Amino acid sequence: MEQLAIFINENVTLIYLLVFMVILGFQIISNVPTILHTPLMSGANAVSGIVIIGGILLLRKTNPEDTFTILVGVIAIILGMINVMGGFYVTNRMLSMFKKKK
Repeated sequence: MEQLAIFINENVTLIYLLVFMVILGFQIISNVPTILHTPLMSGANAVSGIVIIGGILLLRKTNPEDTFTILVGVIAIILGMINVMGGFYVTNRMLSMFKKKK
């Protein structure tokens, strides 16, 4: 618990920035017209791919005793993979709508 308090004290500006970006992202996404959701999803998949690579790099450079950083890296990889897999599923479903019916 003491490590978490030290981490928060050292990175309070980054935490405020993260919260601001989450709120800003939610506002931007909620105001996007439905016709633009597919291009937006492809961009989100690209960002999620970067998050996955960042999580892997974070895990590779982390000290094995630093459980907080390992946990953050694992959560980043899991959430990024969920987003990428969901994006592929929706894209596949969308492309199947354009196939000719037999």
